[in-house]
Amino acid sequence: MKNMPHAHTLTHKNTHTPKLLCIFGTGDLGRSLGQRLLQTGYRVVYGSRRPQSCGPLPPGAQVLSHTEAAQLASLIFICVHREHYDFLETLAPQLKGKVFVDLSNNQKKDMYPDTNAEYLQSTVHLKTNIPTSHLQVFLCGDSAEAKQAVRELATRLGLSVLDRGSLSAAREVEDFPLQLFPEWRLPLCIATGLTAFFFFYLLIRDIIYAYVEQDKDISFRIMVSLANKVFPIVSLIMLSLCYLPGVMAAILQLYRGTKYSRFPDWLDRWMLCRKQLGLLALALAFLHVLYTFIIPIRYAVRHKLISTMKDNKSTPFYFDNTEAWATDSFFVLGIMGFFLYFLLGLTSLPSVGGSLSWREFTFVQSKLGHLTLIVCTAHGYIYGWNKFLKPSTYKWWTPPGYMLCLVVPSVVLVLKLLMVLPCVDRSLGRIRQGWERTGKIAINRNSQLIVS
Repeated sequence: MKNMPHAHTLTHKNTHTPKLLCIFGTGDLGRSLGQRLLQTGYRVVYGSRRPQSCGPLPPGAQVLSHTEAAQLASLIFICVHREHYDFLETLAPQLKGKVFVDLSNNQKKDMYPDTNAEYLQSTVHLKTNIPTSHLQVFLCGDSAEAKQAVRELATRLGLSVLDRGSLSAAREVEDFPLQLFPEWRLPLCIATGLTAFFFFYLLIRDIIYAYVEQDKDISFRIMVSLANKVFPIVSLIMLSLCYLPGVMAAILQLYRGTKYSRFPDWLDRWMLCRKQLGLLALALAFLHVLYTFIIPIRYAVRHKLISTMKDNKSTPFYFDNTEAWATDSFFVLGIMGFFLYFLLGLTSLPSVGGSLSWREFTFVQSKLGHLTLIVCTAHGYIYGWNKFLKPSTYKWWTPPGYMLCLVVPSVVLVLKLLMVLPCVDRSLGRIRQGWERTGKIAINRNSQLIVS
């Protein structure tokens, strides 16, 4: 809020004791909600079936059994799937007269005859039950009255207010406008590293090889031909890197038999930058399209065509039906792949993605995303066509760049195919809904759940 100086550093003392809120569920949603409520200045107590081993929680939060937590707070958030609501019936005496905020989401449309809110209202006999709502904020301070005044002013100005909690969050708010693309650093490093590697790799294979072995100077190809090989190679690898961490996370959950164990920090960071990886992949694909369009008007191509016409040279033309199919398929897959690429990038825009429902957004980013990867990978395989087994393809015993770039997307697609097998998909779905493999549970030094 630039037009209202010092709005984020209000200094009025809050004489009221922060309200205590209860959250049932210590999964991803419960932890995120608790962190946000703590930043807003509330006290948070978690109700868990395993208070002693529920995994890392936001600093400042308390964790108790469901019964103890329900007795302390008058407002309770429920962040568990409906399949696990049965424990609420045993808490009916403690929940009588409480206000419930239901934040759970069903896996399918019309999964149950009644809504979750209606079910809770009728089963547990709550005083009030509120269905899922969404909060927005960029304000902090210790005085609720002062923040309310700023909130009303900002609302009247047509601004969207996000409450970041107490005055301790002032540094975060102040530093936020000063950050320089923090979420883009890792994707840019990956894109730069891959581009540099394949540029020098293809420079050696194509340009230096021709100069050393064939005594040809084709260094002019660096500007267009070489670049037009590097861009699609890096684009396809980065697209596959958008979906590889999701597969790795699924394998890790299947191995551990629980979703409550934290992922490694490197995997968390990787998953958080998938959007940026995808947008950079789209940018490189767009450059590939532009470079392909200018190939016919290059000086080298026009010079070769004019020389052939002046010399009145002609070669017999033999129609190869197989080669025609391969060429047309190559171009069609390229066009369709870029169209799907563009569609994925379009839905990444906040103005577009915000207008989609959760199911629509998931369908585009997951289903169409994997379809894009399949189409673009097929585009690369057809480009190679019958060159994979020709000895002349391997200059200085090195494979061409397009062969190397097909390794990562092929691995991702094979692993994804294994994940959608009914037996694997069923187990993974149960784990993500809260089921855990029976066994002895221990906590390691990082407070992560280990299931043996």
